[in-house]
Amino acid sequence: MQHFDNDFFANLVNTAQASERRRSNVNIHDDYQSPVQRLFIAMEPDSYVRPHKHIESNKWEFFFVVKGSLLFLMYDDKGVVTERITLSAEGDQQGLEIPPNVWHSTIALSAGTVFFEVKEGPYTVTTDKGFANWAPAEGDSTVPAFIQHLSLLNMGDDASLFSA
Repeated sequence: MQHFDNDFFANLVNTAQASERRRSNVNIHDDYQSPVQRLFIAMEPDSYVRPHKHIESNKWEFFFVVKGSLLFLMYDDKGVVTERITLSAEGDQQGLEIPPNVWHSTIALSAGTVFFEVKEGPYTVTTDKGFANWAPAEGDSTVPAFIQHLSLLNMGDDASLFSA
């Protein structure tokens, strides 16, 4: 039996805050071949999740915010925002499920944000994500400005119009 208490979440947040990517996860599933992948993720507001979609037809994702708040943006193929949803542990909406082949990205809106993710396995790094060519790659010098740009977008806005 596994327990997920305040110490567990505090350690996860501390690890995220100390990491270069400004996020950290703890897998609950046994291995990457498990048919159901379950993990807790701590994420800071300056962590970059490049807009992407899961290209395999069975790769849905379920998210539930445990602590803090998280912005979800969904896009069409050209980078136009089709949905903007705020998930918050204390708010009206705590979770959502994203179907396969939907462009999306997340931004932590508060320090110490933690969410629980469930997705169908197995996890294969080479086929898990297709990244948006209109978004900078992780590590690019424009990423901090792009995160700010994304955080201000509303439905109908074009994320691909970013210019550093």
